[in-house]
Amino acid sequence: MNPKIIVLDDDPTGSQTVHSCLLLTVWDVDTLRLGLTDESPIFFVLTNTRSLPPEQAAQVTREVCQNLKIAIASVNLRDYLIVSRSDSTLRGHYPIETDVIAEELGGFDAHFLVPAFFEGGRVTIDSVHYLIVDGVSIPVHETEFARDSVFGYSSSYLPDYVAEKTNGRIPANTVERFLLIGIRTGFDITGKLSTLDRLLKLTDNKCVVVDGKVQEDLNIFAKEVLTAASRGKRFLFRSAASILTALADLPPQNVPAEEMYQYVRNGKPGAFIVGSHVKKTTEQLQALLKEPGIVGIEIDVAQLLDNSRSHGVLTQTLERIQTVHAENKTPVVYTSRQELAFADVQARLEFGANVSALLMDVVRGLPSNVGFLVSKGGITSNDVLSTGLALTSARLLGQILAGCSMVVTPKNHPQFPNLPIVLFPGNVGDTEALVTIYHRLTGKK
Repeated sequence: MNPKIIVLDDDPTGSQTVHSCLLLTVWDVDTLRLGLTDESPIFFVLTNTRSLPPEQAAQVTREVCQNLKIAIASVNLRDYLIVSRSDSTLRGHYPIETDVIAEELGGFDAHFLVPAFFEGGRVTIDSVHYLIVDGVSIPVHETEFARDSVFGYSSSYLPDYVAEKTNGRIPANTVERFLLIGIRTGFDITGKLSTLDRLLKLTDNKCVVVDGKVQEDLNIFAKEVLTAASRGKRFLFRSAASILTALADLPPQNVPAEEMYQYVRNGKPGAFIVGSHVKKTTEQLQALLKEPGIVGIEIDVAQLLDNSRSHGVLTQTLERIQTVHAENKTPVVYTSRQELAFADVQARLEFGANVSALLMDVVRGLPSNVGFLVSKGGITSNDVLSTGLALTSARLLGQILAGCSMVVTPKNHPQFPNLPIVLFPGNVGDTEALVTIYHRLTGKK
């Protein structure tokens, strides 16, 4: 029997390659026990730590782990893998989160960095992580993501990334590397040690980086990992989504992506909430706004620098949504695209929280008979589930587009029962991705 896969997800988009499992937005012992005893081999705890400052991210991770220890003991679970799921462009609180997990759940033989996310065009070759754009492989340190004001970095070569992020505590030359040729042949470069032998030799929370060019690479690697785990090895993962596909090994989802319009409530028009401001999202938004039946509603975030203006912005936005919905059209609420300057990281994070709070007020003010909801952006999506809709758990139906999950609210939700919600990461999909999702939700071919 394979181990239970427990995923601590730093935004709610890590489930973007699996289906039919629970997403938990709270982590009290009873709720964690639901995930541990669920029939699915995998479940997600949505910690949303990527939106938090480092100290708070560590605190949340510690709290989850401490409650997990109690929940695991209470159900007598012996075999499990812990995954710290994060961004496929290397942004996030590494090594803070993996350090805390190791402290609290202890005794790991290794922690693996596996940032490949094939649906999003993220691959790792010779320990260098790439973003594929229009068929061209770009080392991620040359992209906008490496210049992130909170999580920036200077190298795409993962051992150097580890050394940089750990301030030299883990030197680059001590990082173990599983390369494509070894994964595919089953042996290291000497031809003497098998992948399984190498895994069995790992001890003392060794840092390991793993290549992946196509899904089959990680499928092969995951089988060896599960074999090693069955022989008593304890592993921790810091990964993007594609290794989860391999570890969970699920059958196809029940309803194909192209037919997910059948989940839309009464065929009614829906709503889009767009918080992400990365370049890819902006391009996708521009394409969507050209579609018939779509009406854009821009929120000028600069107005929110003055707290006294927030209420007026909210009132105006909700009135516009009601008008658009009454005309049987779909409102697209989006934040203005310009990047504002802040004095420091803390100020930026606090302002981001204020913007998200306004968006969640918008979610709560949507027409009660809205047919569907699409949330664009990782942090925005987390807040939609946990704050806007006040869900403690939701079941994932599957993917409406590669990398884009759909969940449904419970039938007893007080405001939006059985509402299908698409969780769309900021940096996933081609230029037409939002349009494709709109067409699939409205049954257009």
